[in-house]
Amino acid sequence: MTSSIPIVAKPIIVGKPAIVVVDIQKNGFVSDPANERLPFMSDTAERFLRAKTVIDAARANNVPVIFIQEAHRDDMIDFGRELDGSESIHCLESDPGTAFAVEELEMRPDDYKITKRRYSVFFGTEMEILLRGLKANTLIFVGGFTDVCVHYSFVDAHQSDYYCRVIEDCVAGSSNAAHDASLIAMEYLQAGARRSAAEVIAALQAGSAA
Repeated sequence: MTSSIPIVAKPIIVGKPAIVVVDIQKNGFVSDPANERLPFMSDTAERFLRAKTVIDAARANNVPVIFIQEAHRDDMIDFGRELDGSESIHCLESDPGTAFAVEELEMRPDDYKITKRRYSVFFGTEMEILLRGLKANTLIFVGGFTDVCVHYSFVDAHQSDYYCRVIEDCVAGSSNAAHDASLIAMEYLQAGARRSAAEVIAALQAGSAA
């Protein structure tokens, strides 16, 4: 007879945390265009504003916040295979909606900012260098889309041996179904990965594992 080993979730914060704000850009706070292909979650802007409460708590407790922006050159040379699936042309550098959500998130001039050309923040960027400098151990993800840039960044962080958390009420998917499926997939990789804003804010305020 074989015995199963119980899965024990790690604390929310292990070692030094950092908040990773994935693609909360100006376009997350405007109505979707009429020709949009994807059935985005209807409460996306609300979820992104809730993410600001986590950002504020991080700042108040001296936890670094890293803002991520997806942007593509106007000649679309860097899209690669990104338009072969469900997505239409998006995040062109000339589009005002591509800009960081500076006012909405009350970003500061000295904030850490990374611009990426692909879905994962780890692909072709300075993310690893920055995280090493910050000596971060736990990455806490907010933003969008749950099933694309958040999920793929989470997976790469997991494969790089970071402790990964996703705040499920501060991320928004390309659809409700895709959002739910990706949260399940991330929890599969790390037990206890799925957390609420309230839980994470309490852990940040405690300044230790919770």
